[in-house]
Amino acid sequence: MAREIKNVVWLDEVNSQSISMVGGKGASLGEMISAELPVPGGFAVTAHAFRRFITETGIADELFRVLEVNVDDDEQLKQAEARAKKLVLETDMPEEIKKDIISYYEELCRREGEEVFVAVRSSATAEDLPDASFAGQQETYLNIRGARQVLDAVKRCWASLYGARAIFYRAKQGFDHSKVDISVIVQKMVDAEKAGVMFTSHPTTGEPKVIIEGAWGLGESVVSGAVSPDMYVVDPFNEEIVSRTVSTKNIMIVRGEDGSTVEVEVPPDKRDAQVLTDDEILRLASLARLIEDHYGVPQDVEWGIEKGKIYILQSRPITTIKREEEVKLVLEGIGASPGIASGLVKVVHDVSELNKVHDGDIMVATMTTPDMVPAMKRAAGIITDEGGLTCHAAIVSRELGCPAVVGTKRATTVLEDGMLVSIDGEKGLVYLGRLEEEEKKETIPAPALSTYVPITATEVKVNLSMVEATERALATNPDGVGLLRIEHMILGLNQHPSLYIKEGKQEEYINELVRNIEVVAKAFYPRPVWVRTLDAPTDEFRSMKGGEGEPIEPNPMLGWRGIRRDLTDREHFMLELEAFRRLVEMGYTNIGIMLPLVQHVNELRAAKQLMREAGIDLEKVDVGIMVEVPAAALTIDQFIEEGIDFISFGTNDLTQYTLAVDRNNEHVSELYNEMHPAVLHLIEHVIQRCRRAGVQTSICGQAGSNPKMARKLVELGITSISANIDAVDAVRRAVMRAERQLMLDALREKQANSR
Repeated sequence: MAREIKNVVWLDEVNSQSISMVGGKGASLGEMISAELPVPGGFAVTAHAFRRFITETGIADELFRVLEVNVDDDEQLKQAEARAKKLVLETDMPEEIKKDIISYYEELCRREGEEVFVAVRSSATAEDLPDASFAGQQETYLNIRGARQVLDAVKRCWASLYGARAIFYRAKQGFDHSKVDISVIVQKMVDAEKAGVMFTSHPTTGEPKVIIEGAWGLGESVVSGAVSPDMYVVDPFNEEIVSRTVSTKNIMIVRGEDGSTVEVEVPPDKRDAQVLTDDEILRLASLARLIEDHYGVPQDVEWGIEKGKIYILQSRPITTIKREEEVKLVLEGIGASPGIASGLVKVVHDVSELNKVHDGDIMVATMTTPDMVPAMKRAAGIITDEGGLTCHAAIVSRELGCPAVVGTKRATTVLEDGMLVSIDGEKGLVYLGRLEEEEKKETIPAPALSTYVPITATEVKVNLSMVEATERALATNPDGVGLLRIEHMILGLNQHPSLYIKEGKQEEYINELVRNIEVVAKAFYPRPVWVRTLDAPTDEFRSMKGGEGEPIEPNPMLGWRGIRRDLTDREHFMLELEAFRRLVEMGYTNIGIMLPLVQHVNELRAAKQLMREAGIDLEKVDVGIMVEVPAAALTIDQFIEEGIDFISFGTNDLTQYTLAVDRNNEHVSELYNEMHPAVLHLIEHVIQRCRRAGVQTSICGQAGSNPKMARKLVELGITSISANIDAVDAVRRAVMRAERQLMLDALREKQANSR
């Protein structure tokens, strides 16, 4: 049975993948909250709730019938607007939806400690029309207070979906009215003393300068053009205010005594006064850089300041990419590897078709496998039907620096060989046609990257799967490699490990392992390189030459992989251990051996005994385990007692095993949440136990690349965080801010206690 979609969701529950549920505005707010930007709290009445409203009340058929008019006839258009709005406004909302909205509003009030004023904003969406844009066509209601008033404002937002302008636009664009839904954002209203907009880069030239416009009162005066605002130009890299223009501001928009929004005269002493202090200007510029870094493109940002606190109210892209007329959005998926790429489609159904993919092509597959890596290296971009952020295509694409969109569900059926397409690997979008960057990118030099790398007490390491990505990984200047996956090395060989053994080519196999691991160990020496022993599932092995004997398992992710394979296929495991022994003998004492999918201390004990039999001096080599099975987390004391030097959280698996969510299944991707309280509880338990015992703790799952998770881990006292190559810098900054905040909090507490 399909999972029921909620009528109402908190904004911190949604992100860029939630556009069909909460529209672009809601998704953007949720994305900024997840990036820990100062966004006012609130919730979204989902598009699903609106669809329930028109279907359960039985008005849908009549509603869409009255919209069937000649939109070029002004009288017919006005009549359609009046009849449609009347139908929406005079139809009672289903009780369940009412109760949900009231419940969320009352909870918002409890969180704020008072009955709050809110802004109620429309956020139109069309799940089956991803290229539709409805900006500015629906209504916004400000300074709404009280549950009944919120319900009324939500209804009015719903009705605004059928304004004359919106009806006209959809008809001219050929959009089916019945496929367009609307979400409504209910957000705490910032009673700003000063507000405005800012551009994270110059909106005309693209120059890397932050442009801030500000005026007294609410930001509507700036957005609507009712006042000439002050303008400040900031060089964010040098934290320098380049110029300031102070205008005469005669009017401002404020909240009236009755809660309404009113226009009043600016007091004489403020008309020619500078709105923002220098400190506020620089704080806004700092936020601007964080926002642009998060989205990857320049942004147009609305902000407000209430009682000295800055709030970010909305962010939307400044147009930095122009789309040719023939460009059309054809697919949406999960943005798995950032960047934009254009090229000719080459659909690969199996490994026999890899030669179709040439340099600069866009490779399309149901799902990539390790034996497809040679073609992936030639591709300019990757698109898959299946998969999530931790699938093979996502991991390899990020290391290659190749844009990728996964989980589109139908790329192999919609796209055909020879089509010219463009992909946006940040937003998860696929276009038919070529996206061209504006000429400014060729004429405006990029700002020089800072060579300064902040030193943090919490080490920041890098994850690595492919030897070819060693140089890119090293360039991030990490504190070591927190995860080196050898299965990608093995699966990239020309045959199954068992075939090497069967043909008596064990020495050739060992040398391949030594050669590949040495590249990384040597590049990072003396920084630690934790190498994870083989952890490929059987379905990946089966596709290799000689892999025909691999068992067919109902769920390979829960099957014969990791340590359970090593301890039963011991002949192969001993070859791995021989490779480690030789590397240590060669002087690479920075290598650590990490055992995956461990669930019982007996497995660790048996593996260590085999290491001794292989001639590995455990006094010279650090040995650790992956904590990715809840059983290992709950019995961590037994592993500590047995003797381990480190643990590393594999949050990809830990999350899926704790929540019973297949991490590679796009149908349940919204349920996959590394920040789930149960996952965090297991992580906290292990860190606390290991800290007491002096065992190093780290994380190498996808969650380690999430700055929000990084901050939480720092607070818990983790020893190190290992992130994907493209996320090392962002995680390092998050760690630095978290450590500074902890020190500041401790200082404040000490000062408070000394009074």
